[in-house]
Amino acid sequence: MTIAQESTETTDVLVVGAGFAGLYMLHRLRDLGFSATVLEAGDGVGGTWYWNRYPGARCDSESYYYSYSFDEALQQEWEWTERYAEQSEILRYLDHVADRLDLRRSIRFGRRVAEAVLDDGTGGWVLRTDAGERYAARFLVTAVGCLSSANIPRIPALETFGGRWFHTGRWPHEGVDFTGLRVGVVGTGSTGIQAIPVIAEQAAHLTVFQRTANYSIPARNGPMEAAFQREVKENYAEIRNTQRATINGHPFHVSDRPAFSVSEQERTAIYEELWGRGGLRFRAAFADLLTDKDANDTAAEFIRTKIRETVHDPAVAEKLTPRDHPFATKRPPIDTRYFETYNRDNVTLVDVRESPIVEATPTGLRTTSGEYPLDCLVFATGFDALTGPLLNIDIRGDGGRALRDVWAEGPRTYLGLQVPGFPNLFTITGPGSPSVLTNMPTAIEQHVDWIAACLRHLRSTGSERIETTDDAADAWGAQVNAAAHRTLLPMAESSWYLGANVPGKPRVFMPYAGGLAAYARHCEEVAAAGYDGFRLTQVR
Repeated sequence: MTIAQESTETTDVLVVGAGFAGLYMLHRLRDLGFSATVLEAGDGVGGTWYWNRYPGARCDSESYYYSYSFDEALQQEWEWTERYAEQSEILRYLDHVADRLDLRRSIRFGRRVAEAVLDDGTGGWVLRTDAGERYAARFLVTAVGCLSSANIPRIPALETFGGRWFHTGRWPHEGVDFTGLRVGVVGTGSTGIQAIPVIAEQAAHLTVFQRTANYSIPARNGPMEAAFQREVKENYAEIRNTQRATINGHPFHVSDRPAFSVSEQERTAIYEELWGRGGLRFRAAFADLLTDKDANDTAAEFIRTKIRETVHDPAVAEKLTPRDHPFATKRPPIDTRYFETYNRDNVTLVDVRESPIVEATPTGLRTTSGEYPLDCLVFATGFDALTGPLLNIDIRGDGGRALRDVWAEGPRTYLGLQVPGFPNLFTITGPGSPSVLTNMPTAIEQHVDWIAACLRHLRSTGSERIETTDDAADAWGAQVNAAAHRTLLPMAESSWYLGANVPGKPRVFMPYAGGLAAYARHCEEVAAAGYDGFRLTQVR
């Protein structure tokens, strides 16, 4: 598609999004001497951490490694206050990074990109915001995040509800006061598990509408001890090397022992120790928890027992006990007194598989078992993950073909970095990359560094265009599918990893489950082989 109208601003590279990915991408581009502009829908930096301000919002990776590794001075100067940083602290961190690196002057805030079109005449990209502003560049990098397109359930007659409703991913910046109110929370995934205990402490009554019972491990959050913080700073090099060498980008390895290589008594003791420690290390207890159903059952049953021991009402405990998917095949939440919350007198649990939601009413929600009076509704229903943030932009490649049409039957990429027919477009942590199966800053840095090196290579070779091939995308898609099926992950049929939380979305396992370290090695091999799987075109 040829675009005759002049753009309002032209640069070498346009980046969409100013979260962890967009900020680092901008920094790398500047270091390499490229001119770059970042377009950000929000009024500040932060991405996920700008929008998600719901009660209890915090990271589920420990703060000391949910952070950038590229700048040693930054690592040494920043002081984390908690083991798991809350939203406001992560946002302060990203504000600090933006100021420290003088990034804001290249960011255009309040610019929501509506359209991105490949100009067949120039071979570059032209972007239009929803306000009609236009930007042009040779290269386009999307840093829109994997979990940024809010998934609002299609509840009949929602418009008739007389109270206020909110989605956790678009929380009012001024906050919400639930004091004295009857609140309904729809959803018990990672976000709901964080928000529910906090809302319950404030609301007059909380009704939780649960579709899928979830496994959850205690976070054991607390203040960041000064001695531990000193130890981390002294050993950051080793910590970061471990992160990059692991499956999930965390600074610990999955155990190499199978679950049945030890006695039941020893296995239980290992689970108890990790349960007491809290956090994501629990899923690394044994080598085969995500590859052997029998091994997984040992962890799943341990957690079920903990739920039964924690929740006083056996009927409520049974509703909260997950049985329809193996442990950690959906995003594994960590919590602060989540299951204990159901012992409160002001909390009611509604199983919407037993009693589906029929409709909203002016005074609440009606299920097949009756109406629940509510003053406020909170949708903790997650996101249209991985593809949604990209498809919210009308992206059109060669010949004006729309990405939403190309992906009608599911996403198709090479390495999660490029899509055939969309030259000079790079997608940071796109579908087909490890992305949401990893510690995100680690995955982001790997992608940004690869893209930066690629752009430097293009410039040094006089190339103006790079595009992956259909054959490369097909072969990589087969690898992504094979990697998923070497695990138990596809067994969670309601998982957003498969797009199952969004009605009508194709059921395709989207992230690469072969591990971050293996993926990074493959990306390095592709680059070393002259960008095998890509076509590079030199300046005419």
